[in-house]
Amino acid sequence: MASTAPAPVATSAHHATGTRLTWLVALLALSVLLNYVDRGAIGIAAPVMKDELQLSATEFGIGVSAFFWAYAPLCLLMGWLCDRFCVYRVFALGLALWALSTVLTGFVGGLSALVMLRIGLGIGEAVSFPGSSKIFAAQVPVERRGIANAAVAAAIAFGPAVGSLAGGTILILGGWRPIFWIFGAITLLWLVPWRALTKPLQAGPFSQPTAGRLGLWKLVCTPALWLMGAAHFLSNYGFYFLITWLPLWLVKTMGYSIQAMTALTTLGFVMQGVAALAVGHWSDRRVAAGADEGTLRRRLMIFGHLATAAAIGGIYFSGSAWELGAWLILAGIGTSQISTNLFAIGQIFAGPRAAGGWIGMQNSLGNISGIVGPIVTGMIIDAYGGFGWGFALASGVAASGAVWWAWAVPEIRQLDRTEHADTFA
Repeated sequence: MASTAPAPVATSAHHATGTRLTWLVALLALSVLLNYVDRGAIGIAAPVMKDELQLSATEFGIGVSAFFWAYAPLCLLMGWLCDRFCVYRVFALGLALWALSTVLTGFVGGLSALVMLRIGLGIGEAVSFPGSSKIFAAQVPVERRGIANAAVAAAIAFGPAVGSLAGGTILILGGWRPIFWIFGAITLLWLVPWRALTKPLQAGPFSQPTAGRLGLWKLVCTPALWLMGAAHFLSNYGFYFLITWLPLWLVKTMGYSIQAMTALTTLGFVMQGVAALAVGHWSDRRVAAGADEGTLRRRLMIFGHLATAAAIGGIYFSGSAWELGAWLILAGIGTSQISTNLFAIGQIFAGPRAAGGWIGMQNSLGNISGIVGPIVTGMIIDAYGGFGWGFALASGVAASGAVWWAWAVPEIRQLDRTEHADTFA
């Protein structure tokens, strides 16, 4: 029977406030940065790693895809765990697992071991967005939601930027294996400040199950969530294509040196991070001034998809390093709009009662693109001997996302318990 008891409202005594809130957001953003450094390390290592392990393009695509075999479905489970157990502890356990998987990847000798450790990485990283969204929905006031999510969106961009710059340098100096050893060890160190910061919060109302939450089955039966999951799939595809295949294409097809590849990929991701922070701050100011948050974020998503689609096509047809750099800057601007607003919109729909489960399922559906995309692109490369159709597909998927956000995603607002009482457990 559906519960009609109101969800408890946390008091300010239990909320992270002031400096603690700032550090909480900063540490969560740093964890996302490390998330993308660790998952993207395989792309930076690819120009040397692929040849040393004697992998075909399809086999390399399988190795990349294996991360998402676990990550995509387990986002739903991790969201469920974050709604029912202490989110701060669940988050720490997931991060420890992904850090260890990253370290061990530096010892692999073939495809089988690579696949197993990429699966371990996916299991651990599945906690990242459901956990951070659960904490944001509970602790961050609405007028600061844009900048909090922008910090995460910037981390999504700066992660590959830091990974490209540091990983490329390590690759030149010491080979591909130390990339994983160093990145994983640094991630483990994150647990030290996290434990100190969150210990006082573990006694608060959002460290335990919340009354009035969405039940798992009722959550699955919510149509808006499936529409958001499809939107998330379309939003992820182009970004994952660039983070996985761009370094390999630049070196093996375009003939750029590893140093040049590192500089170019870093440029695009740095622009993405800067633009994410700017749009997050600007969107908060617009909401505080009275703009409708749902309408504003929908328009930013449409623009982001169109810019990303144009940039992916432009990258492929660029005739010089300067032209390529310009298209990478546009790609950074486009993907920044997507990453800043994608989770913020999910948090609007779910509210604090169900943010963990909602974002878990939304992210689970969206990351099917990470399962399908690398394998499909690898097969295209092996079948046609080039990247052209892979770029075309990625651009087309990004463009279709603009249409989806314009017409398929419903009105963006928190689900009303009185209006949708049968939806809530």
